[in-house]
Amino acid sequence: MRLKYPHIAIGALAALAPVLQFEDLVPAETYYDIVSNDFKCETMSCFNTIKDSWDAITYEGQKNDGLQLLSKMFRLCRWFIDSDSIKDEFREPEKAEDLSDWLESAYNFLAMTDYPYPTDFVMPLPGNPINEVCIKIDSCSDRTSILERIFEGISVYYNYTGAVDCFDLDDDPHGTDGWIWQGNIMLVASLSALIDVSERVNVFGPCLVRTGYQEPLLDAYITAHDDFKSALKLFGSKIIFSNGLLDPCSGGSVLEDVSETIVALTENGAHHLDLRAATAEDPDWLLQQRATEIKLIEGWLNNYYQAKKGNFWRIKVMIFGYFLVYMPLSL
Repeated sequence: MRLKYPHIAIGALAALAPVLQFEDLVPAETYYDIVSNDFKCETMSCFNTIKDSWDAITYEGQKNDGLQLLSKMFRLCRWFIDSDSIKDEFREPEKAEDLSDWLESAYNFLAMTDYPYPTDFVMPLPGNPINEVCIKIDSCSDRTSILERIFEGISVYYNYTGAVDCFDLDDDPHGTDGWIWQGNIMLVASLSALIDVSERVNVFGPCLVRTGYQEPLLDAYITAHDDFKSALKLFGSKIIFSNGLLDPCSGGSVLEDVSETIVALTENGAHHLDLRAATAEDPDWLLQQRATEIKLIEGWLNNYYQAKKGNFWRIKVMIFGYFLVYMPLSL
């Protein structure tokens, strides 16, 4: 809003705004690389277990009774059923990929909400939840299979309170399906994961099939946003881009100052950490970042109202001068 309507907004604080997450501006794999690095920074064994789990899920899903085994192992409320066993014409056959998507969603949100204290922003979670997930994965005995380790770890995200008896892969309490639709139709973010650097295969391809849009149309729409950097430099002012480098959204945000009044504040925090309520666990860098944001915003407001006050007195002088010059002539 500040960029498009500067006469309406005096300034803006854009917390983890992936405004550059478009084709040819930021590498498409950046988002998932950050998710991967968040887990790598805990332990490589944790990361490698997650990485190896995708092939393990696919392998199990291809067995004759593999879908039933996965359903039991991950305590699914509605067990997987293959196409040969379906009697309900409105029910589609489940795939092992559905389980992978469910797990991937958890890893994405864990990276976004890796706060240093307990929260219930997306799900009830402990402080430093990625660390807790990795502790669960790494502390399993040597006899524990990869997928059993994954279940132990993912339960930190989906069942930290211990109140969930079974899991519904289609449950969407936060309306993320709507976000996925908007992310592919309104502002088409370029996101993908390469197998050799992240855990998952390309996620943008399936989206093209689901939405029914063809590649050329999306390409034309994406490239329409390529001048955003130039727009910031030429027309932008009084914008703070605050970033937490743990958050995968930071990969598409502005990480360096663009000008004296378009400032990037970058630290190793999670999603919108600077906008959350203050707590005793807040690190010193976060306190300093909030103080810097307040100082910048106060400066913008003071300058605005000083200028407005000056304009007010100039108008009063002009009106007074008008009466001094023209009123005597009419008497």
